[in-house]
Amino acid sequence: QLQLVESGGGLVQPGGSLRLSCAASGFTLDDYAIGWSRQAPGKEREEISCISSSGGFTNYADSVKGRFTISRDNAKNTVYLQMSSLKPEDTAVYSCASVFTNAQDMCIMTAPFGAWGQGTQVTVSS
Repeated sequence: QLQLVESGGGLVQPGGSLRLSCAASGFTLDDYAIGWSRQAPGKEREEISCISSSGGFTNYADSVKGRFTISRDNAKNTVYLQMSSLKPEDTAVYSCASVFTNAQDMCIMTAPFGAWGQGTQVTVSS
């Protein structure tokens, strides 16, 4: 099973920014599309973004589009989620996982293969 470890969460004020990292352990991330999801207490998991293995295709949920940016550095075996203009409703545990792609190599953020990671807590509060 692919091992991915999330980091970078914390407490931030509304309007602030954070950058999350999803690091691969024991394997090379180059061949895998990666997705991010989040889960707030008492709510269902929400898939929010994904990036293809090459980085050439990205996708975002409407709730984060224009505020979050996903990227990857295959040399560092890491995928990033840059979050800006954060809102209290962004408070959640953020997790990453490898995701399926379609025939056009477009990642499918709602289709993880394997479990979502344990995640990193992001709290947006004044």
